Amino acid sequence: MPHAIWKGAISFGLVHVPVALYPASSESGVDFDWLDKRSMDPVGYKRVNKRTGREIDKANIVKGVKVEGGDYVVLSDDEIKTAYPKTTQTIEIESFAHAGEIPFTQLDRPYYLEPLPKGEKVYALLREAMLEAGVIGIARVVMHTKEHLAALIPSGPALMLNTLRWAADIRPWDDIKLPPEGKKGSNLKEAELKMARQLIGDMTETWTPEAYADRFTEAIHALVAKRVQSGDTEKVEAMEEGAQAGPSNVVDLTELLARSLKRKPAAEAAPARKAPARKAAARKRA
Repeated sequence: MPHAIWKGAISFGLVHVPVALYPASSESGVDFDWLDKRSMDPVGYKRVNKRTGREIDKANIVKGVKVEGGDYVVLSDDEIKTAYPKTTQTIEIESFAHAGEIPFTQLDRPYYLEPLPKGEKVYALLREAMLEAGVIGIARVVMHTKEHLAALIPSGPALMLNTLRWAADIRPWDDIKLPPEGKKGSNLKEAELKMARQLIGDMTETWTPEAYADRFTEAIHALVAKRVQSGDTEKVEAMEEGAQAGPSNVVDLTELLARSLKRKPAAEAAPARKAPARKAAARKRA
């Protein structure tokens, strides 16, 4: 069982759903470690002063933001927290949207959300209500000192969290050469389009992710297994690994749902109607 990398709560109006966050993906590629060819010792990453080349103790490292002219503004952890005092233990749903409105370019990394003890009922309530409405939640969450935009997605028995790239992080296509949109812009003939559509139709099939595998990784593992069988290996000391977790949160239900529905007056709802325009702009760029 994987370790929870974050514990907190989904904020849904005035309702809180206590959850634990687990990675839903893994790197299946070949993990090449760096070794010193003279001694077969592992080669790791060190905190090194770039001017002196000397290793630095973690206690002597501070966070700095480079500004115009090459100077740095040094900020303490307390100053950073004060500048943006958002809780790091809440997945705050700000709105709901249809999944088709989120372009693939903004999808980043998936996670599973598991309800913590006594949170199973409200977890199921949110999941089933979203499924019936055919929507996903758009939320903010802070993980590892970084704020993420995220999509909260009901999938089978699970609620999944998929981090999203900010619209400002998607590079525009203005600086690359692309053929003009439309058939006429590229002088496409109807006969060519017909054949292309036919080929696409012939190749269209039900998506089965298990039908696709990383052939490079399989080939490398087969090569490694062959070397092991022949005794062609080198002895290397294993590198240490670490894990982390966090605290949990709160719960409530029927009365909070009713209060959540009543608490937003019409004046507060106005900004939310502008969201589709922003999403449309993001889709156009993507």
